[in-house]
Amino acid sequence: MKKTKIVLGILASCVSTALYAQNPIIQTHFTPDPAPMIYQDRVYVYTGDDLPGYDFYYMTKWRVYSSADMVNWTDHGVPISLESFSWARDRGWAAQCVERDGKFYWYICAQTINNDMAIGVAVSDSPTGPFKDALGKPLITTGSWSNIDPTAYVDDDGQAYLYWGNAHLYYVKLNKDMISYAGDITEVPQSVASFGGLRKPGRSDEALKKGEEYEDVFVEGPWFYKRNKKYYLMYAGMTKGVECLSYSTSSTPVGPWQYQGKIMTGQPTNSFTNHGGVIDFKGNSYLFYHTGLLPGGGSYGRSTAVEAFNYNKDGSIPNIAMSKEGVTPVGTVDPYKKNEAEMMAWSEKCTTAENAETGVYVTQIRTGGYIKVRAVNFGDRGAESFSARLAAGLDGGILEVRLDSLAGTQVAAVQVPRTGGWNTWQTFDVPLSQSALGIRDVYFVFKGQNITAGRELFNFDHWSFHEKK
Repeated sequence: MKKTKIVLGILASCVSTALYAQNPIIQTHFTPDPAPMIYQDRVYVYTGDDLPGYDFYYMTKWRVYSSADMVNWTDHGVPISLESFSWARDRGWAAQCVERDGKFYWYICAQTINNDMAIGVAVSDSPTGPFKDALGKPLITTGSWSNIDPTAYVDDDGQAYLYWGNAHLYYVKLNKDMISYAGDITEVPQSVASFGGLRKPGRSDEALKKGEEYEDVFVEGPWFYKRNKKYYLMYAGMTKGVECLSYSTSSTPVGPWQYQGKIMTGQPTNSFTNHGGVIDFKGNSYLFYHTGLLPGGGSYGRSTAVEAFNYNKDGSIPNIAMSKEGVTPVGTVDPYKKNEAEMMAWSEKCTTAENAETGVYVTQIRTGGYIKVRAVNFGDRGAESFSARLAAGLDGGILEVRLDSLAGTQVAAVQVPRTGGWNTWQTFDVPLSQSALGIRDVYFVFKGQNITAGRELFNFDHWSFHEKK
């Protein structure tokens, strides 16, 4: 009897972990180097795209996700890729997008035909694109591999700055057009006082990776912002052979910088690198970072995660620990409007794709998979029916709708037949077996019926509930 209780307790613990996990916040793709931006009451996070199976930091495109509640993230697809830049030859790394006067400027870095790295900029009228190369050539090109990881910020006086760097840290003052700069490129002096450590002359990269004689040192991934009249420069430092997140502050946007310490270090990230971004949103402060903890991930398969934190009274940033639970919702989902299936808090055994006709949708759905949507507000009247737009090239299986957990109350089930093709969509309306009331988590559970295990079931475009009258 005791053994049975122990086993049941372990199973309950595993189920609980699966149900309440929130980090990494994207499970359908690898999403390194998160760069958050706030626009019109939404957080947009711009990421890279690690390719599964590669043993190097080789990325060919960038992705965009957004959320109004910090827990349900909508996939907006791939607005730019290496092909968007005629001068880009190979591999694209970390990037950041900023808004100015209703336009969006996405600063990226990529390898050029000269076998070095350069920084370019794409522009759009929308935070989700389409984006277009603004110059047809790099914005920053100095024949150096230090031209990576750009971070941009528009100060209160209208002056914009672009920082970037690897081992060496640089900045320029951007012109108002955001696609050109004034004056010379300036290298930021590094010292123990400014960044906590130094890369000693003649020291090999291998020694640096081992952490020999280094407590902290600027490596890459700067993130530049201002808060309460203080300028912050967060960056990936190096401690004991693994990147950590550290930061320095200044009373001016160009320094001198004063080292403040580590933000995130000694965490089980399963990744040699880390790269972060910080925002304030709806009264909370958030740190975005990446880990290699998604199944199949690692140093070359990294995924975006987020933690909430509070600044200390003096404006300093505390040590921040990783968590599986992530953050709590700061809003709710309206079930009575059209909601994209690619808006999710957690998912398993599915991914996303996009095409010109449908946009982004959920695909490669397999038996045993699911999508979780948190904090869905059904109100006092509740829902009486459910609609979903689905497509299946073969017999499609079943889409179950459950409340609060994978094993929670099943309120609806859609029997998905062949629709005529994987992109031949039909809208299915089914009554609820019982009403849904209040704020609930909703699980869309994928099941096959007399279908070969592992086969793709159907594609999922959007869903909605219908309120009781």
